[in-house]
This record gives sequence, structure tokens and C-alpha cells, in this order.
Amino acid sequence: EEIDESDPLWKAVLKVAKGDRSKAQRMINDPDSLMQYPEVAAVLEAGDVPAEDWEGEADAVAEKLEDMAIDAAPAPTAMVTNPAVAVVAQKPKPVLKEVPIEAVKEGDPREHVNLVFIGHVDAGKSTLSGNILYLTDNVDKRTIEKYEKEAKDLNRESWFLAFIMDTNEEERAKGKTVEVGRAHFDTEVKRYTILDAPGHKNYVPNMIMGACQADVGVLVISARKGEFETGFDRGGQTREHAMLAKTLGVSYLVVVINKMDDPTVMWSKVRFDECISKLRPYLKSCGYIIKKEVKFLPISGLGGANVKDEVDAAVCPWWKKSYTNGDNNTSVGTLIGLLDTIELKERVPDANVRIPVLGRYTDRGTIAMGKVESGTIRAGMKVVLMPTRNEYKVEGVWANEEPVLAARPGENVLVKLGGGCAVEDCQKGFVICSKPPCRAVSKMICDIALLDMPDSCQIMTAGFGAIFHCHCCEEECTITKIFETTNAKGQVNKKAQYAKLGMRVKCMIEVARTVPVETFEDGPFLGRFTLRSEGKTVAIGKISKLPPKKEDK
Repeated sequence: EEIDESDPLWKAVLKVAKGDRSKAQRMINDPDSLMQYPEVAAVLEAGDVPAEDWEGEADAVAEKLEDMAIDAAPAPTAMVTNPAVAVVAQKPKPVLKEVPIEAVKEGDPREHVNLVFIGHVDAGKSTLSGNILYLTDNVDKRTIEKYEKEAKDLNRESWFLAFIMDTNEEERAKGKTVEVGRAHFDTEVKRYTILDAPGHKNYVPNMIMGACQADVGVLVISARKGEFETGFDRGGQTREHAMLAKTLGVSYLVVVINKMDDPTVMWSKVRFDECISKLRPYLKSCGYIIKKEVKFLPISGLGGANVKDEVDAAVCPWWKKSYTNGDNNTSVGTLIGLLDTIELKERVPDANVRIPVLGRYTDRGTIAMGKVESGTIRAGMKVVLMPTRNEYKVEGVWANEEPVLAARPGENVLVKLGGGCAVEDCQKGFVICSKPPCRAVSKMICDIALLDMPDSCQIMTAGFGAIFHCHCCEEECTITKIFETTNAKGQVNKKAQYAKLGMRVKCMIEVARTVPVETFEDGPFLGRFTLRSEGKTVAIGKISKLPPKKEDK
């Protein structure tokens, strides 16, 4: 490559190399080591070459900063707190031209799906999640051997696959998932993000955070004698998780009957059918259309049967005939194969942008994490952060840790907000919007269904307090007025003073601070919510009406 002899940087490097041109050329090709030389540092500080370029690729030295595309920025190493997001510092640039959505570079063209694994504690969610990663070659053999040894040291040999998802010491020692584990795998057809939700009732708020991001729910049921009954009986988490998943927008549910290889089950069709027959009526009452939205599958999460490869016919002779006939809404014999066939409801890339903020951190600017619920987020566009109504410019977008110019609905994204956005300006539960933004309100009229009541209170009246969970937002709320109730027989009382378990209620809810929401009709993902109190899910509901907008003065 021809060298510009008049280049100040080349002159400085050649001086350091004492005139040895081959040595100088090698030094140019190793830019990280150049900053130790005062002569080179002086040239960089003088502004002849942008200093930040040395943090990028080696060939970026020869490029002009203004020619660098936004997607040339290094991607964050992982979607965790403080990932190394190295973004090239940019000079003021002209306003980006509007590019047709179809022409935007978006990275991998395969559809992205968020999977949340839910179910009662000890149903085998983490073990199944870990085994999927192992079977899809996302965990190497050496790591598995290490986890096998650690599990054996704890006298819990069967936990080794769960250690892939449960990474902290507390989770491993107790065998209970606390935080929502996150991992990625892909097939030839789709890309998946696993969200391994905790099953214990103490960690339901964490489960809600995982489920609100999901497109498809995998409800893990233990077929072991006694365990299914414990999880499904009143007070078990199987019921609550299934209800919450539907309320939080999970559009499809794959029910996997796990531990079919257990000595108390031994791939028994009778036990499989018994579990399904009890689940169907309850899932229907949750609002699922069984024939379209729910599929049933027997598996062994620990052994791997029916996860990636079909169970041996000698072990389970009835399964092949069952799915070939389309029984249980299932026409594919394995879990991964079944997930690949699910067609999600139409996502709208040209709608208004809505990204509920799941979390944020600072790294040369404020980075917001969330899932694109609607619209297409693009680098360079201006967005409004609700409920504060502050406007910021999007300086960079990463979809599943890869830098892109744009991200469509369904993608998990990192969005770098410029324009003076401090980390305290972007909070969990805020919503990133394009204009016109969603609403920010403290009062709303809602339709709710009462599912349970706290032990301290058996009826709901005006003044009832609970925690309002809507998308990623949590806020204290109060039922300020009851307009009408409808009982199980369909009888409407328009002068109701209270509501009891099993009733549907139209009421006004007031929250302690303004929350970014929309009506269910305008935006289902921002218009559905749950009410929890004293560790119980008290009600599920949707927002039917918001206060009129105030005219701008």
C-alpha cells in the first residue's frame, strides 16, 4: 500500500522507528501500541488523526471519521450491566436521510423470537433451558464436565444442566432460579432468546419482567407423581404463571410435560393424558384458544428426549402415532422443531415506535435496554421518552448485541440516547416512543377480572391498594371508584359498592406517579396489566379509557 510521506503520523512513527521503514510499517499496523510514544500521542492530540479511531479496527486508521457508518461501532460484548460498548466519537454530521424501512440494513434476516420458560418451582425449567443450549452447540463439552463436577460436589448430580442458566452461587446452592436468566440459540429458520423465569412464588415480580418481553411461553409441567398435583393445585405457580403469561401478551403457549422418563412415569400415555386433561379447561379459562394457541408435548429435559431429537420408539411407542395424527394440536415430534413452525401474529414495522425500557446503564452515554414492541427504531431518529416527554436522538442501535442501523418489532435492543440524556433521565418502566408518543397518566378507567384476594381482605372496595404491573412498569395504585360489576351469571350491577372473587369490574385506578400507557384498543402491549397484593395476583385487566389530552397552551 502506498504511503503518504507528508502524513504527520507517518513522520512521527518513522522517527520513533529511527528511519527503519519496515519497522514503522509494522508499528502502524499495531495501533494499540503507538500511544506509548510521546511523539505519536502529540500528533493525535493535535487533531490530525481522531484519537478514538485507535479503539476500533486497525484499518480504521486510514479512514476519515466522517465516512464511518454507524454500524461500524463495536457491538457490546453481552447484554448485561456495563458491557463494553465502544462507540466511535463523531463530529457533527448532517441530518440522516430518511431511508425506506425495507432498505435498512438489519443484520440477520431470520425472525427473532423471545421464549419465556415458566412453571412451578422444580418443574425443570433451568435444566431444559440449559439442555437446549447444549444440544444446539452453544455450550462446549469441557464446560459441561465442569458443571457436572460442581453439581456432584453439592450432591445434586442432576442439576448440572441448570448451572448453565443459574450462574450465581445462591441459585446453585439452593437449586432455585431468582433472576431471569438470558441466553441465545438459533436454528436454520429462526433466532431465539431464552428467558428462564423463576418458579418460586417469592420471585413472581421477576417472572413478570421476563414474561412481558416474551412472544412464546414454554409452560414446563412435571409429570412426576405428586409434583404435577402440587404445581397445579390452588397456590401452585403453574396456575399463576399461565394466567400472567396470557395477561402479559404471550401469544402462544407450548406446554411441555417434563420428566416423562421418571421411574413413576416411564413415558406413560395415561399420565400424559391425565396432565393434559386437567390443564385444558384452566388454560381455556385464562383466555387461550386451545386449538390455535396451545400445543402439548412430552419431553425429558434432563435426558434430551423430544427436545432436539425424537424419543426412541422402543421407549415411547405411542408418541409418533400421536403427533402424526395431529393429536394435542401438535404435528411435530420435537420441541425445537415445533417452535420453528409457530407463526407469530403480524408484527407492524411501520407503526409508531414503542420500546418499554427494561433497564439502563451508562457507557459513554446512556444505553437503554428493551424489546421493540412496534415500529422500527433507527439510528439517527429523534425519540420521545415517556412519561417525562424529553426528546433525544438515537445515536446507536444494537439488536441482540450486534450493531445495526435499525431494528424491527420483536428484537431485543440496546439504544444509545444522545442529546444530553443522563442515566437518571431514563428509568425502568419508561417507554421510548416516536411521535406521537404514548400517554402519561395517573388515572385510568379499566376493566378487570378478580382472580384472588389477599388473606387480609375478602372484598374489593374503593380504597383497595395493590401494585400495578404494566409492561416493565411497577407502581403503587388505588382503586378509587367502582362503576359496575358483572358476576359469573352475567348479571350487571351499576350501583355496586364492592366486588367479590370471580367478578368482572369496571373501575377507576389511580397510580402514585404518572405511568406511560395506552388503551388496550390502541396498543395491547401498553394497555394490559396485572394487580398484585400480598404476594398474590389479585386481578388482570385492560385499560379501556384515558383522561382527555390537555390542550397545549
